[in-house]
Amino acid sequence: MTALTADRNTTFRAGIDFEFPVAANTKIFAGSIVAIDTATGTATKGATATTLKSVGIAQAIADNTGGAAGDIRVRVRRGLWHVANSAATDQITLADVGADCYLVDDQTVAKTSGTNTRSLAGKIRDVDATGVWVEF
Repeated sequence: MTALTADRNTTFRAGIDFEFPVAANTKIFAGSIVAIDTATGTATKGATATTLKSVGIAQAIADNTGGAAGDIRVRVRRGLWHVANSAATDQITLADVGADCYLVDDQTVAKTSGTNTRSLAGKIRDVDATGVWVEF
């Protein structure tokens, strides 16, 4: 591209709402953690895997059960979300605020990568008695 020589109508987006094609035969529930599977380039629910990149929280159910990859799309919102905390040695505490956390499933995050078996979920911003506030 060359430099502008006149005004340009540049498209704007707030950067919090997105839609992604859903993986084949996948059901993503509203309120669940959504990730892009780098092996397929499609959205899937959060899980213990090393090929996922978290993108946010599903805003509505996306049921692609029996469908091919990309047959439907899932609405996802980025931001600060309250999700479930892991347990035992992977339980997140206030001492972990500011650190990364890792995907366990579509509603749970953990303190560690589980010896490199989990993908990054996001940044820990707060912890309370009912879960973890994660910035996706």
